Amino acid sequence: MTALHVVQAIANAFKAACRDELDAPKPGNVHVFAAGHRMTASEFVRSAEAAAGPLSLPGTGVGARILAAVDATLAAVGANTNLGIILLCAPLAAAAEGAPLDLRAHLAQVLDALDVEDAALAFRAIVRAAPAGLGRAERHDVFAPAAVTLKAAMAEAAQRDRIARQYVCAFEDVFERGEPALATALARSSDRVWAALAVYLEFLCAFPDSHIVRKHGMATAQEVCRGALDFRTRLASGESGTALLPDLLGWDALLKARGINPGTSADLTVATLFAHRLRTILPSARNSD
Repeated sequence: MTALHVVQAIANAFKAACRDELDAPKPGNVHVFAAGHRMTASEFVRSAEAAAGPLSLPGTGVGARILAAVDATLAAVGANTNLGIILLCAPLAAAAEGAPLDLRAHLAQVLDALDVEDAALAFRAIVRAAPAGLGRAERHDVFAPAAVTLKAAMAEAAQRDRIARQYVCAFEDVFERGEPALATALARSSDRVWAALAVYLEFLCAFPDSHIVRKHGMATAQEVCRGALDFRTRLASGESGTALLPDLLGWDALLKARGINPGTSADLTVATLFAHRLRTILPSARNSD
């Protein structure tokens, strides 16, 4: 496989991960079964198509990938649909170049190599996307000129933002929680819809969703954690997705009626699905050189 083919494979893996996540009936989040929060699944599909190229652009820094993907998304749908996804998947895409044997080890190297320019470009992307709940920070504010590396800036926000945390722990949640949950689900069934849902519920149960915390407070986020636990247990016990679907969609409607969107859990789900697909394509890419 040529370098060009590797780049195309990374882009395709990203688009497939986004589609897999959208196909799952994720309570509170946008999916093919129900729109929500003034957004539709088709907008997310177009966003993935727009962002895939910039994210997989070879030889490009992480900050430049983030900014270009955000700009492409805004041009395609006119709204911030995928900032968290982009922030998580840009380092993964950069790490996948060259088809490394160990994706996480190479990802750690990519994160350690981030510089101030990466931070400046990422800050510009965040301001342009204008995510809900974006406020001002005492240190390393995205509205101010970047003065530290992107990893250092993310470290400052890691305690309040689960996506930022991934930059300082080499994507621990993705590799040590998301991927095992995905592997277990795929061992039960090859249906990727319910495997993606299992990953989402795993994140939703494991910790308060930081997007919910920002918009609605910790108590509401913890309430959602407890609500997700029953669904995770039922799915893990072998109850079919078809049997679960009416209850899932009922809870989904209740959450959306309250404006509650577990966006961080959804973003981590996409990153997990993306990492899993990258692990699948990278060995074959090396073997076909």
